[in-house]
Amino acid sequence: MCGICGYISKNRISEDELRIMNDTMIHRGPDDSGVAIYEDKDGYSVGLAQRRLAILDLSPLGHQPMHSVNGRITIVFNGEIYNFLELKEELSDYPYKSHCDTEVIIAAYLKWGIDMVDHIHGMFAIAIYDRETSDVYLVRDRIGKKPLFYWIDGENLVFGSELKPIMKCPGFKPEVRRDVISRYLYQQYILAPDTIFENVYKLEAGGVLKFHKGQVTKWKYWDIKKVYAEKSQDKIESYEEAKEGLKERLKKAVADRMIADVPLGTFLSGGYDSSLVTAMAQEFSDKPVKTFCIGFDVPSYNEAEYAKEVAKHLGCDHTELYISEKEMFDLVSSIPQYYDEPFADNSQIPSMLVSKLAKKDVTVALSGDGGDEFFCGYNIYDNVRQAQQLEIPGAIVNALGQIPLGSGKLIDKMPFRVKVVAANRNPETKTQLVSGSYVKSAHAFISGVESLDRDVKGQQPVLFPFESSYGVKDFQIRRMLLDMDTYLPDDILVKMDRASMKYSLENRCPIMDTEVMEYSFRIPQKFKYMDGDKKHILKDIAYDYIPKELLNRPKTGFGVPMDQWLRGPLKDQLMDFSSTSFLEKQGIFDSAYVSKFINNYIVNGDAGPATGANFSKISWSFFIFQQWYDYYIN
Repeated sequence: MCGICGYISKNRISEDELRIMNDTMIHRGPDDSGVAIYEDKDGYSVGLAQRRLAILDLSPLGHQPMHSVNGRITIVFNGEIYNFLELKEELSDYPYKSHCDTEVIIAAYLKWGIDMVDHIHGMFAIAIYDRETSDVYLVRDRIGKKPLFYWIDGENLVFGSELKPIMKCPGFKPEVRRDVISRYLYQQYILAPDTIFENVYKLEAGGVLKFHKGQVTKWKYWDIKKVYAEKSQDKIESYEEAKEGLKERLKKAVADRMIADVPLGTFLSGGYDSSLVTAMAQEFSDKPVKTFCIGFDVPSYNEAEYAKEVAKHLGCDHTELYISEKEMFDLVSSIPQYYDEPFADNSQIPSMLVSKLAKKDVTVALSGDGGDEFFCGYNIYDNVRQAQQLEIPGAIVNALGQIPLGSGKLIDKMPFRVKVVAANRNPETKTQLVSGSYVKSAHAFISGVESLDRDVKGQQPVLFPFESSYGVKDFQIRRMLLDMDTYLPDDILVKMDRASMKYSLENRCPIMDTEVMEYSFRIPQKFKYMDGDKKHILKDIAYDYIPKELLNRPKTGFGVPMDQWLRGPLKDQLMDFSSTSFLEKQGIFDSAYVSKFINNYIVNGDAGPATGANFSKISWSFFIFQQWYDYYIN
């Protein structure tokens, strides 16, 4: 696990400047660093840099940038290739010098060219410089586990695992994109390929970018829509066959992720996904697996007792820590430092705390992320199934139910009519189903006009259009595919990457193994959602390891008390951020509307025109944006 950055430019960046860019990510790689600059035959300067968190081959032989033996290829790489041992055997004619997976990527590229992306499996962000062809490639893993940003400035390209090295690049001007802010205020994240800055983008999950003589070409080598369309044609009709096939693939995925030259453990919340991953890890370990869980003094949120019982049953070496509200609050000020564009999913705070706890004993932690999206775990999936049974038109349901972060209660039972409930935040996904007043307010923060019109002052639509390209009639599957495409890579994985890397901890996710994801598309929906039982087939596998009574309970989630914080210890800061003088100087938000909105929220507990709704979420998103702006722009 590491951080990478670099550039391809007609204007040479000095080694010292590149090193400064690289060192903004020291938290991602505290063990080693390297920079290298080359002069391309076409007049471009190519700089590559890496901060290293040593996981495999801890010796200096794993140092990056790494070069091929023949000098043709130079690579910087962030992540892990889980099938590198099999590839190394297949590519045995390459004269390896190290025992790390980076060198296997070089061997794969020399054999297959950029088509090597079809052969490597894992989590990765890769930059490859090919001297022979003058090509530079940026590559991101299939589901977007590892981040990769890039800035295009004319014929120049700058990239990084985070935005921080780009912000430190000589000549970069941080121009905020106003058109993405309304959608951010509702979603709490910025959807790829967009970022908060003009001319800066995220390379999308499963994507390749090629830079050749100033020209940029992009394509996707792995796409959710296309892979689902292909794999779902080969359905597994037998439940027992599907269960055994999934179980074997999950076991291999866990075993592959236990290969490390450093201490390893698991995050264990006591839920199905983390418990199953932990159980399989313990099956492969000859000593108790180290497990980590944080607890809360709020009984409705606390799952630590369940995690403790699961760990005891499995024979794990369990560590739990009960955290206070103050410990959570103390992390608020560090959010912009590590989430270097606005990101307001407040579950980032407990994620940081459990990462901090784990890092005391391990350098790698396995988690159960991905189970809900691939195996139908969220409550919203009940809602869209109900909507389809009630014969509510797909266009209406998808206008409401396909918001990447949506959740909440559907719907009036009258066919062809939808009544949206602006409910309190759902404890599972920390979101609510869209309401008209909520969307209007998100637009009005920028435009001053409460409107659902997507074209108000150039704002991107808050509502996502229905993606007919999924080619699926089942509302539930549509929604799951959308979450895999958006919510999972741009919220869940961003949250966990930054939270774990803050403490130089590598997070590995077996459920998002390539074989597991693609096999899940072959499993009929009726095996995932059986008689209203979400994640049925995954639960059934978990029961092979853990008694049902330890796992079978309602799904819970945790949300920080942001409403109390915004009206309490953060009130003065929020009021400063929303003052007319601050907003007019900033020049981003509509000062009159936002000042009135925040004042009504603080004083009256509502949002003025949207009386009766709990608008702490939009106020929190606004606060996080302003905190980020104050840290990086001011």
